[in-house]
Amino acid sequence: MLLEEQRYIHEDLERLEQGIADRMGDEPKQIRDRLNRDHEVSQLLDQIQKQSSILLALYEDKAGTRSKELLDISTGDPFKEFNNQYNKIKEHHGNYPSEQAENSEQWYKPRKGPDQPYIVESMFSGEEAYGRFFDLHTCHEAYLNLPNAKRLAYLQYLEVFDDFQLGKGGIKRADKLTDDYFKYLGDLASYLESFMRRTRPLENLDKVYESWEKEFETAWEKDEVPGWQKEASAAKKNATSRNLSTAEAVWCEACEKEFKNENVYKGHLNGRKHIKAAEILAKWEETAAVGDSHAPVALAHRLRERAVAEREFRVRKLTSAMSTEKDDTRVNVERRQGMTERERAQELENFYNMSSTPQNQAPEEEEDNDDDDKIYNPLKLPLAWDGKPIPFWLYRLHGLGQEFPCEICGNFVYRGRRAFDKHFNETNHITNLKRLGITNTYLFRDITSIAEAMRLWEKIQREEKKHHVDDGSVVQMEDAEGNVMPEKVYLDLQKQGLL
Repeated sequence: MLLEEQRYIHEDLERLEQGIADRMGDEPKQIRDRLNRDHEVSQLLDQIQKQSSILLALYEDKAGTRSKELLDISTGDPFKEFNNQYNKIKEHHGNYPSEQAENSEQWYKPRKGPDQPYIVESMFSGEEAYGRFFDLHTCHEAYLNLPNAKRLAYLQYLEVFDDFQLGKGGIKRADKLTDDYFKYLGDLASYLESFMRRTRPLENLDKVYESWEKEFETAWEKDEVPGWQKEASAAKKNATSRNLSTAEAVWCEACEKEFKNENVYKGHLNGRKHIKAAEILAKWEETAAVGDSHAPVALAHRLRERAVAEREFRVRKLTSAMSTEKDDTRVNVERRQGMTERERAQELENFYNMSSTPQNQAPEEEEDNDDDDKIYNPLKLPLAWDGKPIPFWLYRLHGLGQEFPCEICGNFVYRGRRAFDKHFNETNHITNLKRLGITNTYLFRDITSIAEAMRLWEKIQREEKKHHVDDGSVVQMEDAEGNVMPEKVYLDLQKQGLL
């Protein structure tokens, strides 16, 4: 019966909404549990959309089956339809006598226990740490294999992989039209889109991507996409607005390279690379002068540039939307490079131990584990971001065993020379100096005593007064008798009537 099916779908929608409410009522502490909850909610929302579309089709009743069923119930014998449905149910259970009824109330409730798997376990690699960091090693290797690409280390690549300007993370415009570069951009954009979908399952990303496409279309029509302006206008713009390192530097448009001075640039003009690049630039300018709309070759060339520019634009937008993950990735890679092999192995073991802990563990068990895992720290070393003492070699490297008190900052003790030198530029130290009446704080670096600071400030004030030149003592005046005197004395005598 269609009416029974409609009732069942309405009931299922209510259970789905209750399941979402139960999950959103709890806020997990770990990023893995929170991400797993968001993916479960996303699956329930997809199920709601699917059931709602089926229910909407039933209400539309294009075939007229629902209207006919309502008419049979209202005009015919109600017990006849009831007996038909009863016989069908009885026949079904007669064919399948061992089939057990399922409790539909338990379908969408949150399941807790050590046997329940995580949805996100197979979504992320170990380097990504459940969506906290990027894993761009594959893209980095593809970038190094590009023709005329800079030899960047992985840490340097993480800083400039979304900056396609020449001299940073980009390559020459002519080299960007190769199949290898187009494939590299496609793999990079696909990875970033996949990472964004895995870490933000509850956001409407399709709408965001559509808005980016419209923004790119508008910028392309206005010829405002950075690095992809038409050849003639781009050459003029580069010639006038190129930011050079020095005033004597010269920019070569054909090679897209900066030279130190005019003499080096003139010597470069006779090279084979420059001659070849100049010929290519001349052909492009000639094609642009003929007109893109009337030249099929130029039109195909512009379409290829548009495809590459669209992927670069998308990579920039994706990276700007995930700037926090990008910065965290760079910090994590830099941190891991300073670790020993034993520390990396220990960190990896801790990560897998965390992955193997049961889902939604009870708070009492967590408290018991915290009490059992007491931190052994006999040297009183500072704690790192994971709550464990930092390595002793790092403690020695930064000199954290040395203490530097500062009387100006209220006898606060700084551990390590680095923190001590850094605090002279902080707001607390500068504010305390201004409270003492000292305005020129730059001269008081490495001074921590209030008495010493006051003596130095008084000495500076005395020297300033000594070298201060009074404007009245410079101008000389002469009275009627020929006596020469400063202007200030002359005016005072004149006011007193003594002249």
